[in-house]
Amino acid sequence: MPHEPALVRFLSRKWANAADVQDIRHDIYIRVLEAAERERPSLPKAYLFSVARHILVDRVRRDRIVAIDLLEDLDSLNVLIDEATPERRETARQQLQRLSALIQRLPARCREVVWMRRVEDLPQKAIAERLGIAEATVEKHLVRGIRLLADALYGTERNQDTGSERQTAVIEPNHGK
Repeated sequence: MPHEPALVRFLSRKWANAADVQDIRHDIYIRVLEAAERERPSLPKAYLFSVARHILVDRVRRDRIVAIDLLEDLDSLNVLIDEATPERRETARQQLQRLSALIQRLPARCREVVWMRRVEDLPQKAIAERLGIAEATVEKHLVRGIRLLADALYGTERNQDTGSERQTAVIEPNHGK
């Protein structure tokens, strides 16, 4: 009992639903008392918080389990579930190959910046440091690269002066570069 205020604060911080905290606290005390009947812990406070962490993990796991009854209910609702059909996988593979080819045809610096930002998920500042250029330049290359990819993928280029669209090939091949 001397650690109860600390335990309640710990549970309140770790568990989102405040209504469950007292039930969890009760479960912790039961488990601690059952274990103490077999052997008294040498470090009671550490043991108490260890049990608390284990019970929280058990609760999270239990909440993730979907009851079979619920799955039967979903079937009765006729919910459409997208499946990865062979056709969809082939379409996705073709799209990925096309995107890869388009990325390879970007101007060198745009390609580097787009790759580092979108694939490696580096922040603009890290890209600027790695390439030895200003962050504004990184942003300019990123915007240009993404725009070129979008235009090539969707086959249109917007004229910034008039707002009109025209069909065009925007990314030039890299002739051995």
